[in-house]
Amino acid sequence: MIRFSLGGVSTASALRALGLAASFVVALAVPPAKAEGGAPADQACTGVPTAGLRDTLLLTGAKLRQKQALSILAIGSSSTEGAGASSPYQAYPQTLQRLLAARLGRADVTLVNAGIGGETASQTIERLTRLTRERHFDLVIWQVGTNDAVRGVDEAGFRNLLTAGIDAVLDRGSDLLLMDQQFFPAVRDPARYERYVDILGEVAADRGVPVFQRYRAMQSWALKAPGDFPAMLAADRFHMSDRGYACVAALLADELVALDRVPLVARGPKRERDPDRPVIGRP
Repeated sequence: MIRFSLGGVSTASALRALGLAASFVVALAVPPAKAEGGAPADQACTGVPTAGLRDTLLLTGAKLRQKQALSILAIGSSSTEGAGASSPYQAYPQTLQRLLAARLGRADVTLVNAGIGGETASQTIERLTRLTRERHFDLVIWQVGTNDAVRGVDEAGFRNLLTAGIDAVLDRGSDLLLMDQQFFPAVRDPARYERYVDILGEVAADRGVPVFQRYRAMQSWALKAPGDFPAMLAADRFHMSDRGYACVAALLADELVALDRVPLVARGPKRERDPDRPVIGRP
């Protein structure tokens, strides 16, 4: 972990000047993501490496290496649906599909965008369970937690829902990548908001699931390129813009394409579910 300074100014001072949370600590960032269509990389678009990705998305990696068709479900709320984008074509899932097809040189990458704006985890999990029962997906990208954090839903309940949703996907034999909350300058209670970010990370670590750390990545955009950061957000300064969605898609594409070069390793022993925890969507 490193703490950022900006032109000799301390991290806390720089963040206060930007109206950001003074508690921000960012992990070493990855290089700028590759842009769509061969365009130069957006220098403001840097991310935080997704820990454990190579050891957990084994089905996805195997499909890529064996040149087999790959099916992806992107599910979540407005950040998946594409609120704030100029058109549905610019939402991160659609952009990710185009990037993967272009960079892999294949047309057999299918992606279903199941984002519905305004949903909390309790609402999304019912659709998540149903969709993964109706059809097998090689990879599920579950963007979750922003609306729960904004509305201050019960933290223990949020933790339990995450666990149940993770188990529901893994039980269907799919790979799972969580995407955590977005960062935006108008967070009213940063300490409370970050508790939900931490809860998601803790549950993911407990269940052995990787997390695409959007919250930390967006904080780093705001700190390192404050002049560019407003362009990453829509006019409401909450949802992402075309540029923000393009950045998320490019960072995800970089990490997924890299799986094509990772040797297959055996998945560790499956973590047992707590027998007292209810399973969502089962009779």
